[in-house]
Amino acid sequence: MATLLSQPQRRPPLLRQAIKIRRRRVRDLQDPLAPKAQEIEPPSHHLSPEERALLYEEALYTVLHRLGQPEPNHVREASELLRYLQEAFHMEPEEHRQMLQQAQKLEKPIFCLKATVKQAKGILGKDVSGFSDPYCLLGIEQGVGPQGGSPGSRHRQKAVVRHTIPEEQTHRTQVITQTLNPVWEETFILEFEDINTSSFHLDMWDMDTVESVRQKLGELTDLHGLRRIFKEARKDKGQDDFLGNVVLRLQDLRCREDQWYRLEPCTETYPDRGQCHLQLQLIHKRRAPKASRSQPSYTVHLHLLQQLVSHEVTRHQAGSTSWDGSLSPQAATILFLHATQKDLSDFHQSMAQWLAYSRLYQSLEFPSSCLLHPITSIEYQWIQGRLKGEQLEELATSFSNLLAYGLSLIRKFRSVFPLSVSDSPARLQSLLRVLVQMCKMKAFGELCPDSPPLPRLVTETLRTGTVEWFHLKQQHHQPMVQGMLEAGKALLSLVQDIIGDLHQCRHTWSKIFQNTLKIDLFSMAFLELQWLVAKRVQDHTAAVVGSPVSPEMGESLFQLYVSLKELCQLGPVPAERDGVLALDGFHRWFQPAIPSWLQKTYSVALARVQRAVQMDELVPLGELTKHSTSAVDLSTCFAQISHTARQLDWPDPEEAFMITVKFVEDTCRLALVYCSLIKARARELSAGQKDQGQAANMLCVVVNDMEQLRLVIGKLPTQLAWEALEQRVGAVLEQGQLQNTLHAQLQGALAGLGHEIRTGVRTLAEQLEAGIARHIQKLVGVKESVLPEDAILPLMKFLEVKLCYMNTNLVQENFSSLLTLLWTHTLTVLMEAAASHRSCPLASSRLKIALQNLEICFYAEGCGLPPAALHTTTFQALQRDLELQAASSRELIQKYFCSRIQQQAETASEELGAVTVKASYRASEQKLRVELLSASSLLPLDSNGSSDPFVQLTLEPRHEFPELAPRETQKHKKDLHPLFDETFEFLVPAEPCQKDGACLLLTVLDHDTLGADDLEGEAFLPLRSVPGLTGAEEPGEVPQTRLPLTYPALNGDPILQLLESRKGDREAQVFVRLRRQRAKQASQHAPRPGR
Repeated sequence: MATLLSQPQRRPPLLRQAIKIRRRRVRDLQDPLAPKAQEIEPPSHHLSPEERALLYEEALYTVLHRLGQPEPNHVREASELLRYLQEAFHMEPEEHRQMLQQAQKLEKPIFCLKATVKQAKGILGKDVSGFSDPYCLLGIEQGVGPQGGSPGSRHRQKAVVRHTIPEEQTHRTQVITQTLNPVWEETFILEFEDINTSSFHLDMWDMDTVESVRQKLGELTDLHGLRRIFKEARKDKGQDDFLGNVVLRLQDLRCREDQWYRLEPCTETYPDRGQCHLQLQLIHKRRAPKASRSQPSYTVHLHLLQQLVSHEVTRHQAGSTSWDGSLSPQAATILFLHATQKDLSDFHQSMAQWLAYSRLYQSLEFPSSCLLHPITSIEYQWIQGRLKGEQLEELATSFSNLLAYGLSLIRKFRSVFPLSVSDSPARLQSLLRVLVQMCKMKAFGELCPDSPPLPRLVTETLRTGTVEWFHLKQQHHQPMVQGMLEAGKALLSLVQDIIGDLHQCRHTWSKIFQNTLKIDLFSMAFLELQWLVAKRVQDHTAAVVGSPVSPEMGESLFQLYVSLKELCQLGPVPAERDGVLALDGFHRWFQPAIPSWLQKTYSVALARVQRAVQMDELVPLGELTKHSTSAVDLSTCFAQISHTARQLDWPDPEEAFMITVKFVEDTCRLALVYCSLIKARARELSAGQKDQGQAANMLCVVVNDMEQLRLVIGKLPTQLAWEALEQRVGAVLEQGQLQNTLHAQLQGALAGLGHEIRTGVRTLAEQLEAGIARHIQKLVGVKESVLPEDAILPLMKFLEVKLCYMNTNLVQENFSSLLTLLWTHTLTVLMEAAASHRSCPLASSRLKIALQNLEICFYAEGCGLPPAALHTTTFQALQRDLELQAASSRELIQKYFCSRIQQQAETASEELGAVTVKASYRASEQKLRVELLSASSLLPLDSNGSSDPFVQLTLEPRHEFPELAPRETQKHKKDLHPLFDETFEFLVPAEPCQKDGACLLLTVLDHDTLGADDLEGEAFLPLRSVPGLTGAEEPGEVPQTRLPLTYPALNGDPILQLLESRKGDREAQVFVRLRRQRAKQASQHAPRPGR
């Protein structure tokens, strides 16, 4: 039968509306644009004027004949609801007035109370067994005054329903036997005329059946049952017992009530009689509007819901807000009243809501999450037998339509859900959840059994949508002017768009599809797009590299290569792939363009270097940055070359090695070119300068720029990833080839830069060396009356000013190099001055103090040269020489004996023999007691093979012991092991014995009657080690001391040479003459080898 309101046209089967599945690989497509999937036309929700008028009449009628108290949050005033309906149906005021009058003239409906007696609990037990056989009588009492229905306003009576309500209007439930908690679940329709004068009455009774006394006694369980038997004996046979009643005024009820009501007693004997669970609903019968008479209630409610929801969405859009799925209080009130009056079940209301929302979703903009509630409700209440065939078909069509529409949105999700809108990911995820929930429904499985699995449908849809998106992008980037350069730029833009889309898929979209449907969108999109890109890039490069590549085309190809490299890096690693990708080995398509890329890189860098030097004024950038602008520009230029090399990252190992060699060669060449250019720039700027200080400033900046360049060049192995390259080329290159090639290039460039830096620093040092030499010469020539500390002040002030200036203008590395050169030069000048003033202690003293102060100056509290650089061999030799030259003659004599004592301590060989002595000092007597015990293993100095030894004892140095004459032992004839056993005492204070060099000199001589005595050897006993010299107590047992004999140095001693140079010092000359004599004696009797 034709319906009054138009029904949506039936759509083709689901598979015809689903996205067409591609049957061939995307790489085989030849058409410039892929065929579009069939567009889904959303079902119309608009009504014709006649349909709208009938539906409006239905809505007005619902409001006019409203029953019951309003629900919480619902609208109470009918005028407000009528105004809302006028807006929702877009009615003009006159039209609204006419329709309202027409609705008011319609016949009133039959008012009914739909009462469902659910159950009761805790009722009285009236039978002997302690239970009851309850049943209920219910009906409507009409014509009662406004207060007549109140239970408290009339006397309690047992039989309100039975005695007051006509029997034909009385309804009765079944009898539930032997229970105190009966369950009925029975529904009754009770008609009434006026809600204000009608009351609902329910009486609960216990069915009383005729039983014998024997039966009752058998059921007796307690004393209460016995009393019940006596009571029943006094009443009529078969009279039912009253259990309680419920009385409700209809005007106090809401449209729907579902609660427990207390059973009221007629007396106070048993006030607690239990509760009864009732469901009450105020409904209509025989509604007058034409829509109600010609359409099923469910269909009319569906169209009303569609109309109101459409208005809600449109109203929010007009206010620049999106509808969140919440109905306004007016719409919620009207729909609730209509569903209640039409007695629509919850299931049919959910069905209507689903159909309305699913249709409107395809044409209006509102959250897809609004569809989840009706889906859940239908799934929870689904019983296929509830729906008629037409309704089942309508539900199946709604499933198919929404699925097809959802797939069409998914196919175009990049444009439908743009990431520029913040809530797009959430909207897509909500749509997927709705589709997943719908396809999981039992209703969907029963009504659409032939539908493929949702993940497969979505996967094919995404694949098709990805291809369509690619072709749209390709068409969008199509150049207006046809040419290879324009085509390359268009292809580059297309690849960059694809990369951006894949990044979005990976970071946003793929997570949504993976979490919802376990679909890897990113991998699918990557595989499809890389096939499409590969074909177009290969065709383009084949056409371009066939002829000479221009610089502009080379740059375009390089950018395209870099973009393809980035695209490939997004894909899975080779170990995780199922097969070969179309972009594998794409670098070979660009191989002919490599020479032009390398040449352009060098040319651009050279131009930048030349421009940077030409614009450089050779002024430091700041206090902390001591190089100029060209060094910064050069660093940026080299960083760009390294960046280009990293971008290229050529996959073939051997070719990658050759490319890296070229990059290193060009970089090193640019470094040397820069050195030449920056020096020429310095000469150009200083040509017209008369101020030497300005020229020095420029020279400082130049060497700083070169040092900065050296640091940058030194980072090439890291920037160009030599270590990774060495691992890659290990299998194709000979052992050490990379070291011999790349490192040799680098070391050559660093050596050249180092030479340039040293040359510049050498020039700066030469400007200071003359001043240092001049001040040192003045230092040694100053008057004797000037103190050494004052004599060095001009030199120190000169160095302070110059070094502070250099430290301010040079970087640390160059300043350290300058200090090293100046320190070396200073030491050379000092050595020359020390040599020329060897015999002048005063000049040497000044040079010694100057050396000490210069060491402190060049160390500069750790900011200058380190101690290892200061304390060179030259420095140590000069320090020793000046230490000696600055000493007095007596100090030199003391140093001489100190050295002989040290020589004595280090001598272990008794090749010349040895002497044994015992020495002690008695502080109380100020006496040094020496016991000369023996000598042994003396050299035979006489021709008879023996010697006539004796020992001479002297306290040295003589200037410390001027009053003590030398002592001698007895002479022993022909004895190489003489036993002297002689004791000598020296009256001497303790103080001189404790000085450095104080010693007892034991000279062993061979007595010669005819000539001078021969020297057997010398032994030195340091006096400060003699027992009793430092202690307060007298020495006890004195140990023996065995001293090997030694000879004076045969080649001359530096101290003796220095003393000898002091011709005017008689004491020095006497001492030197004596020591030379001893040395001469020693040289005549030096031991022969083999003794």
